[in-house]
Amino acid sequence: MKGFDFDFLTITVTDVVDILFVAFLIYYTYNLIKNTLAVNLLLGMFIILILWFVVDALNMRLLSTIINKFMSVGIIALIVIFQPEIRRFLLLIGKNTFLQKNKAWWGYLFGSKNIERDNLVRIKPIIDACKSMKKSRTGALIVFVKFYDDQLFANSCELIDSKISKRLLESIFQKYSPLHDGAVVISENKIKSASCILPLTDNDKLPPQFGLRHRAGIGVSETTDAVAVIVSEETGEIAYAKQGRVRMNVSFGELEKLLNKDF
Repeated sequence: MKGFDFDFLTITVTDVVDILFVAFLIYYTYNLIKNTLAVNLLLGMFIILILWFVVDALNMRLLSTIINKFMSVGIIALIVIFQPEIRRFLLLIGKNTFLQKNKAWWGYLFGSKNIERDNLVRIKPIIDACKSMKKSRTGALIVFVKFYDDQLFANSCELIDSKISKRLLESIFQKYSPLHDGAVVISENKIKSASCILPLTDNDKLPPQFGLRHRAGIGVSETTDAVAVIVSEETGEIAYAKQGRVRMNVSFGELEKLLNKDF
């Protein structure tokens, strides 16, 4: 194929396509692992790799032998360590999420007003339910995930797989409902499951008034790309957790903007 011929480098059309595909792959891989423990694991492995080069250059035989043994099983270790991310990546390909996201990008470029209007329609039942639960001081934990992991949620949740509605959310978190304990998980514009038991955060610097709902909402946002909306049973205040950080006393206008951006 014809390409660009520089004095020191020849670039063909195939090379350009190759670079674009690699950039595309890196971008989506980053989206899969960001805000998860995989980032810290990847950083740890990168540090070990640097240490390997250093000890080899310094001819430190004993330490070099130990690290060499570790690196010899590197591929297997990568598969074991990043098994959830690999599974999500294959699931993403199987569900044609790439194509769906590309359609969304075209929508933002050529029909952003329609996209925003449709998104606000999806968010309205959630906002209305939060208003009602805030008024009645009904405790609630609503988690929004980009990729619903059946294996992760199947063991600790009751499957719902229903259209999002104000009445359904209110009935789930109603005090005497058998599903009111735990979290509701929303994904793909559906209430996927309810009564989910989530991992609690290990952060010991949180205010003492934070209960299990707040700690679970923060915990799931630390280990995944999820965001969580928490309605306090004691005060009725609404909190918003993302990337391990919590935003307190969120107004309904702010909540609408946050969900419109992240959901």
